[in-house]
Amino acid sequence: MTTPLHGVKIVEMTSVVLGPYACQMLGDLGADIIKIEPPAGDTNRNLGPYRTHKDMSSLFVNCNRNKRSLVLDLKSDRGKAAALKIIESADIVVHNFRPAAMERLGLDYEQVRKVNPQIIYCATYGYSKKGPYGNKGALDDSIQAASGIAALNEMVLGEPRYLPTVVADKTTGLFVVQAVLAALFHKERSGQGQEIEVPMFESLTSYVMVEHLWGQTFEPPIGKAGYIRLMAEHRKPYRTKDGLYLAVLPYWDAHWHTFCELSGNPELAEDPRFISMAERLKNINESYAATGRIIATRTRQEWLDLLGDTNVPMMVVNSLDDLVHDPHLEATGFWQEFDHPDEGRIRMSSPPMTFSETPASIRLMAPRLGEQSVDILREAGLAEDVIQEMLAAGETRQAG
Repeated sequence: MTTPLHGVKIVEMTSVVLGPYACQMLGDLGADIIKIEPPAGDTNRNLGPYRTHKDMSSLFVNCNRNKRSLVLDLKSDRGKAAALKIIESADIVVHNFRPAAMERLGLDYEQVRKVNPQIIYCATYGYSKKGPYGNKGALDDSIQAASGIAALNEMVLGEPRYLPTVVADKTTGLFVVQAVLAALFHKERSGQGQEIEVPMFESLTSYVMVEHLWGQTFEPPIGKAGYIRLMAEHRKPYRTKDGLYLAVLPYWDAHWHTFCELSGNPELAEDPRFISMAERLKNINESYAATGRIIATRTRQEWLDLLGDTNVPMMVVNSLDDLVHDPHLEATGFWQEFDHPDEGRIRMSSPPMTFSETPASIRLMAPRLGEQSVDILREAGLAEDVIQEMLAAGETRQAG
């Protein structure tokens, strides 16, 4: 079997999480990812625990499999020339430099398309270059603040808080993959490349406001923004009699009737406040509070036995460590272990999607800094003496 993107060549010039995560997903689908790194490497190489080499941290390893690392000093003439030479035969470029930075380097879309008119050129950064924030720097926290995520937490917790996950980077990474695949499909049909912009602010705002635009959907507005159910005080996992927690959501009317009947509270199914989804939404805090009081009357296992075979959505609350040994994830082969040539035995998640004919796969472990520099430069046709001169000048490097 082959992979969906077998034969597609992508030049990645990204760091941190957004771009590396997006390009890793494209690599899982079979693309040849050439990761161009500065001489100091991707900043995330040194972020997180490591076993053998400081530049092979857990965060880097989890965002950079299925890639080959090439070190280039893009500020040098030979480094820039080498990048353009590699791009000549590429299908896609993905970068997360701010627009002005790529113009200074001479690697913006207008310059790149001169050497490869059919290139798909994807730029992903904080804010669209079309707006006044265009050249502002951005990291996940600042985008969570700008897009309303922090304010949502304020509505629930009383103060603005960031989600404890890099949701802006990873969500925008998904948009990058979507955009690149759509452009690649267009190119296959028409032979035409194009420039793509995937800004974090716009991406996360579109993600947040699917449900939260609410009354502002209409013009003039017929209410405030914000899906009220999601900000309810009692919307949280419920504590059971034995002090453990369950996520229980008798959401649809059928769920609610089943829950009330089996829990021994049939009168709540006919309570005017809860008799339909619409009424439960109007009285959402009371509905959640009533559910919480009922859940507190039995142990977690008793609830799993009582509702486990029903249609009521219910799940235990996993810790992060629990997920490593979750029986469902173990049964589906979600976690895979590999022997990294430098870092020993490592665990990583599988690509979550499945294909019957062209499966995604993990073929390469995350590379050491510059591990394939010389090989890639030779593939691009650079003369051996030029490569050696670049090595000597620090314009490229080979992993030791």
